[in-house]
Amino acid sequence: MGKATFRGGIHMYDGKDLSKDKKTVALRPKGDVVYPLSQHIGAPAKPIVEVGDKVLGGQRIAEATGFVSANVISAVSGTVKAIEKRLTVSGALCDSIVIENDGEFTKIEGYGEKRDYTKLSKEEIRQYVKDAGIVGMGGAGFPTHVKLTPKNDDAIDYVIVNGAECEPYLTSDYRMMLEETERLVGGLKIILQLFDKAKGIILIEDNKPDAIEKISALVKEEPRITVKVAKTKYPQGAERQIINVATGRKINSSMLPADAGCVVNNVDTVISVYMAVAESTPLVRRIITVTGDAVANPQNFSVCTGTSYLELIEAAGGFTTEPEKVISGGPMMGMALFDLDIPVTKTSSALLAFAKDEAVTLPTSPCIRCGRCVSVCPSRLVPQRMMEYAESFDNEGFVGLDGMECYECGTCTYVCPAGRRLTQAFKQTRRSILDERRKK
Repeated sequence: MGKATFRGGIHMYDGKDLSKDKKTVALRPKGDVVYPLSQHIGAPAKPIVEVGDKVLGGQRIAEATGFVSANVISAVSGTVKAIEKRLTVSGALCDSIVIENDGEFTKIEGYGEKRDYTKLSKEEIRQYVKDAGIVGMGGAGFPTHVKLTPKNDDAIDYVIVNGAECEPYLTSDYRMMLEETERLVGGLKIILQLFDKAKGIILIEDNKPDAIEKISALVKEEPRITVKVAKTKYPQGAERQIINVATGRKINSSMLPADAGCVVNNVDTVISVYMAVAESTPLVRRIITVTGDAVANPQNFSVCTGTSYLELIEAAGGFTTEPEKVISGGPMMGMALFDLDIPVTKTSSALLAFAKDEAVTLPTSPCIRCGRCVSVCPSRLVPQRMMEYAESFDNEGFVGLDGMECYECGTCTYVCPAGRRLTQAFKQTRRSILDERRKK
């Protein structure tokens, strides 16, 4: 079994040893749960409950307002306490439904009932996925029913499961590959029912040999599914790298994976498809890695959406010391937090706490033109030159260097000996350019 890779990228201490060998622990929320109406790319969901209404676990509380939108479902039973703005991971306030948890976790009728997915039509499968409110759970949050509804089903040649999990410290996908293997393969088989000509590829980095072995054994009799092993390297999990390494095809910022005949889904997304279609269970839980050197007991938790991050830290034994930095997501592409009173959403993947903020301690100095940023860039860009245009607010020059092909993976900033904040500058410049394009 060969190990594929891509040009560029970096190797670093991955921190996965802190939590990877511990079984996932189920955690039920104790306090109120909060559901932002925008947990996905696209139009925010519209509330269909009012303050004072009683709700059940698995009940839809907000519905999609367009094709690119997603339903929001309650994980708990209780009473709608408020519909108001609440703080989210981005630091912004978002319209949210607040439910007073009654602690009984009573479910709607039919919740968890088994279905024979092999007898379902393509339309039924897509409708169940949409009803369940499933979105891409690798971070982007693109509504999954949209991704599974391309213009031409027959143009899809590959359905790829992203099992790379290349971000340091994150081990939730790894644990699911070991603990929910049957659901993962079952979810891929359901998606393959939508695309008659497609083959399934489960791509896993070689630092997960036990997951590779277990999944390979399960799919050995599946003629349409193969396991592909990739060399461990960041950012292997990026969509462009996954597609290129798995199939040899390429996409750029102006293309969708479907344009290259591919559909790519995260491990948790594929498992959620299985749960929705075969087990009548909507998206009401996330597997969250709570880890870092400031966490007493690093662990993966199966958490109800809407649960406060404060409860996650408590369940992990609290902090061993006051952390200098807390991040939602991975250390490379996650969001630094200034408040922990925020809810777990569909796109939450990890909560990291570090005793020291290494980024702050790095001194910054002028570029020494060493070229390290160029050698590691997976998009084959020239970050040194891009930074010159970003610093001078020359958007046209930035675009001329293909700067919009940057997807802010952070590799250039990580290797820069001058400690320059390259990725942050590129993020601001790209946002400025996109804002200009929207105005036009």
